[in-house]
Amino acid sequence: MKRHRPLDPDRQRAQMVRRDLVERGVHDPAVLEAMGALPREHFVDPGLAEAAYDDCALPIDADQTISQPYIVAVMTEALELGPDDRVLEVGTGSGYAAAVLARVAGEVVTIERHRVLADQATERLAALGVDDVTVVVGDGTLGWPERAPYDGIVVTAGGPTVPPALLDQLADGGRLVMPVGREWREQELLRVRRDGDRLVEEDLGPVRFVPLVGEQGWPDGDRSSTYPLAL
Repeated sequence: MKRHRPLDPDRQRAQMVRRDLVERGVHDPAVLEAMGALPREHFVDPGLAEAAYDDCALPIDADQTISQPYIVAVMTEALELGPDDRVLEVGTGSGYAAAVLARVAGEVVTIERHRVLADQATERLAALGVDDVTVVVGDGTLGWPERAPYDGIVVTAGGPTVPPALLDQLADGGRLVMPVGREWREQELLRVRRDGDRLVEEDLGPVRFVPLVGEQGWPDGDRSSTYPLAL
């Protein structure tokens, strides 16, 4: 029987962008360029490298996940970022989404409560020469006021409500994208825009993320991880 050689990462990446992003409605050129350039296999366990360009979430350390490529693209596009924007990411995870954000925006601060993940992400980003991302360890539900305000805030875990601390750190005209749901296994992806003192909320569709744990999120506890659903 003839064996087919596996696609090389560059071809897999191009196929992923075309099949899972463009054909499903992602059109922001900066987002497509970023995800077409970054080696997602660099951010997953070596044993899962063959699945790096499948459109699914994959497990990482600390019972967390690296989100499916489509979800990363949708959330990044929903931020409507410009090249000079400052972005806060809550939930660094593997560091992949932070690397994507760094190619789209001007400055990225990413906060992670698990030190092991923060350390791994820092090493991965440094190895790729991504030097405009600051990785910090802390309670992401409280944001990172030292660099506020932010033009964009993205939260990669699901909370019962949008943390007030994050809304306080959102710049006028800024956009916040986050999964929210009273049941931690089921959320809606929300986009919140600040217009002066007014907050305008949009529902972007159903998702399922790991719980957002922290002072203004879910209390810490024993919960099994959940993989993001496709929108």
